[in-house]
Amino acid sequence: MTEAANITAVLRTLADPTRRAVFERVVKSDEITVVELTRGSGVTQGAISQHLKSLKQAGLVAERPEGRNVYYRAEPEGLAPLVDWMSHYGVFWRERFANLRTLLKEIDP
Repeated sequence: MTEAANITAVLRTLADPTRRAVFERVVKSDEITVVELTRGSGVTQGAISQHLKSLKQAGLVAERPEGRNVYYRAEPEGLAPLVDWMSHYGVFWRERFANLRTLLKEIDP
């Protein structure tokens, strides 16, 4: 996958509010099962499984089967394309704010 495709996959995956909530619960756990994610979520187990499949395809979660259970954990490097993309724009805004600061000092010394 190209970097642009990676960014698009991550953004599309996290655009869904339910999927984002599932991802946040996975991030807060060392490992978590579909059953645990379903409990108290108001979402069916099948829907949770579909959201996890999307998160896995985007590289945001990994799975570890153990017996009849599958444990999911966050993959921090899955967010790397998004972080890289955002840091590019961070440089853009830092330069703009530095220019604004200089202009304000010139206007009102």
